[in-house]
Amino acid sequence: MTGHDDHRVAVSRRRSNIEIIADMLRVGENGAGKTEIMYSANMSYSQIKKYLDYLVNQGFINRVAMGNATVAYQVTESGLKLLKVIDALMGMLEPRGDDNI
Repeated sequence: MTGHDDHRVAVSRRRSNIEIIADMLRVGENGAGKTEIMYSANMSYSQIKKYLDYLVNQGFINRVAMGNATVAYQVTESGLKLLKVIDALMGMLEPRGDDNI
């Protein structure tokens, strides 16, 4: 590997806020608990709390009471629209050929 390749690998390891949100929305499409979202989206507890609070407050995810004090999170129509926009944007920004950043 060249030095340039090493830099690209290092950059790609850290996800942006938008990528984290997209990962969370994908997991929550069919409803999921906090722990499932946390593990599936590869997040820490502090991250999941911060992002879930944000997504719920913005109306992209709903908290759904499941009984026995269990709560699941379900993506809203607005959240599905956001996920489509994020996927389209990420597709447009994806490097092609030798254009790797």
